[in-house]
Amino acid sequence: MTRVAIIGAGPSGTAQLRAFASASENGAEIPEIVCYEKQADWGGLWNYTQYTGIDQHGEPVHGSMYRDLWSNGPKECLEFADYTFEEHFGRPIASYPPREVLADYIKGRVKKAGVRKYCRFNHSVHHVSYCDQTEKFMIQVKNLRDNQFITDEADYVVVATGHFSTPNLPHFKGLETFNGRVLHAHDFRDAREFIDQDLLIVGASYSGEDIASVCYKFGSKSVTISHRTEPTGFNWPDNFQEVPLLAHVDEKTAYFKDGSSKQVDAIILCTGYLHHFPFMENSLCLRTDNRMWTPGLYQGVIWQDNPKLIYLGMQDQFYTFNMFDAQAWYARDVIMGRIELPAKADMQKHSDAWEAREQTLVSNEDMIWFQGDYTQALIDLTDYPCFDVEGVNKTFMEWEHHKHKDILKFRDNSYRSLITGNMQPVHHTSWMQAMDDSMQAYLNQP
Repeated sequence: MTRVAIIGAGPSGTAQLRAFASASENGAEIPEIVCYEKQADWGGLWNYTQYTGIDQHGEPVHGSMYRDLWSNGPKECLEFADYTFEEHFGRPIASYPPREVLADYIKGRVKKAGVRKYCRFNHSVHHVSYCDQTEKFMIQVKNLRDNQFITDEADYVVVATGHFSTPNLPHFKGLETFNGRVLHAHDFRDAREFIDQDLLIVGASYSGEDIASVCYKFGSKSVTISHRTEPTGFNWPDNFQEVPLLAHVDEKTAYFKDGSSKQVDAIILCTGYLHHFPFMENSLCLRTDNRMWTPGLYQGVIWQDNPKLIYLGMQDQFYTFNMFDAQAWYARDVIMGRIELPAKADMQKHSDAWEAREQTLVSNEDMIWFQGDYTQALIDLTDYPCFDVEGVNKTFMEWEHHKHKDILKFRDNSYRSLITGNMQPVHHTSWMQAMDDSMQAYLNQP
């Protein structure tokens, strides 16, 4: 029987498990499956840990979650087509849930599907190689409970570890002697650490704007956002300022490319992440920047040099959970022989066309429609339940409008579910006043 090894049980890995479960529910014989997850539970990045750096097993900490993280996009844009928020929570809920609510939702679907039996938790994959003679992958795995290594064999490997765990760490002169706290967003855990402090955020993308917002919410004295290319364009409060890229630091003074300076107490590097797969043999390792189309992956998932290797969720993302589903359903059908892959030259031609379109993208709106078209193209090839992709795109457009109208209040809006059609309620407490991010506080009526 065909054996499939899935690496990671976060949103992408659990999407792959759900895809196989769906086929089984419809009467198909599915392959033998094993899913290796180095954490003690599934959920991937949506699990929260106070650990940073190295965990209790000596493994790099996977998670980048922090206290008081709320979804920065409408939940209606990531809702599973086969498992709605209303099914999970028993009623409509507001559109911007905190981390614990989203984690519960992700886990609820795969718990219902009964796929936990395929998972080996506290198992860290250390090396994956491929043998041309046997046409199989060899996988070296460490059982973190007993510190023992095992070797597994698989016909297909699905890499579902994500790409938001290894920090991109640019160097700025003077950081090593800065008289204050310096950290990457990956190690940010609690905005309360920066109450009454003058804070410098380096990076103006999503993690930068969100960490800046939550630190302001919890009482930072001032926030300075340093951008590499252009400012965010949002209407920030009076104690915010946006400046060009950091040039260097001298003691507690930060100097910027335009010659301006600011005394700061702490610096948070919101400078992105690396696609980093140290466990993959060199010839199997995906190397790419964070972009909307990933070269070398047919249909965005199939490793063109060896189509028995699959990478899920490797794109820059507006779409998330439902795009991972579309990818996982497609990967499942390739593995099960339902979809026949073209010759390598034709795969490259297909990828070239998408990459050429990627080069024309200018705005966030362009990127959203691009990713919506990509997701729809995959759905059309499988039996994944159809949903209103155009409606998701339009909801993203509303989201963009609400952010530019008021970056600190956009989470106070609500949207219609693209799956159930029901309008979702406005949250009982404005985000700026919601100081308790627990699921209990979020779901309880005032």
